[in-house]
Amino acid sequence: MSILNKLEDFVSKVFKTTLEIFLEALKLSPNAQGYVSGSITELLLKNYLLSLDYTVERIREKWEGRKHVNHHGDFYFKDKNGNWFVLESKGVKSNSEKWHKLYNYDKLRTFLFYHHEKISWIDKHSEIEPQINNWIKTNLPKYLSEYSETLYDYEEIVKYKSPKRETDKSKAIENLREYTREQISDMIDMRLEYLMNKIKVLETHFVAGAGGLSERTQATPRKDEFNTISVDIFLRFSEHKFLFANPKNLESSGSDADHLQQNYIMGFVFGDELCLSDEWHDDFNEVLDTIDTKDAIQEKDMQVDNRNVVYEGKE
Repeated sequence: MSILNKLEDFVSKVFKTTLEIFLEALKLSPNAQGYVSGSITELLLKNYLLSLDYTVERIREKWEGRKHVNHHGDFYFKDKNGNWFVLESKGVKSNSEKWHKLYNYDKLRTFLFYHHEKISWIDKHSEIEPQINNWIKTNLPKYLSEYSETLYDYEEIVKYKSPKRETDKSKAIENLREYTREQISDMIDMRLEYLMNKIKVLETHFVAGAGGLSERTQATPRKDEFNTISVDIFLRFSEHKFLFANPKNLESSGSDADHLQQNYIMGFVFGDELCLSDEWHDDFNEVLDTIDTKDAIQEKDMQVDNRNVVYEGKE
């Protein structure tokens, strides 16, 4: 059977509908797309690890009894010495550029300056700010002309109370009050599209439930829940590409040193060029070398997901 025939057969048998309806339903559901994207990431990650000759097993989601506190990842993998470790799979934050308001010139310039050590084209022995200003002038010239005015989102415009003394912010917001929510959103999206043709931000988003049996003091993972983190950056890159880190090498949360922060700026994508902080690697073996074998898990504690495939299909 061709791949199209296999897909049609799968959709017919599992979802009891046509390929056209299946595609339309998928397009209408961001949640379903996110779930499928996550499944694709995990499958490609497993295949990548297998290509490096690691033994890989999926961790069972529904445990028998209380889940082991050090097994909160997606996969077990075994190194060449027979040690088993836990790997957590994540994606990048999908709205990082918008969240940091990088559609505004001053925000972009400040953000690049703050994270300049992660940027390969910056000469650290020369003054930093002029290099950033020149890069923006060369690569994003509209930020100095038609995109030079500061934009604010619609909610901030509505809630803003103008002071008696006029300020740059009050003038900018007064100029924006005539626009609808949709128009403001379109203006921001237009700038973001322009920005992301030249630069994209790689940022994590680590969220986890707190309290209960999790032994977490805040809504982020503890550093000992898994041995390695994998982040698929395909939302900000031209293909599925994995970056890896040892959680113990990442800066701790300010509230609890045993926890990770929710967000880390991993680096940037300039075109197809990756610029990464020192903690992140695209070579899995480099990260494995940083893991202490004393942190290996006990094989007797493992609960492997051996669920049968729901639908095998026909060849």
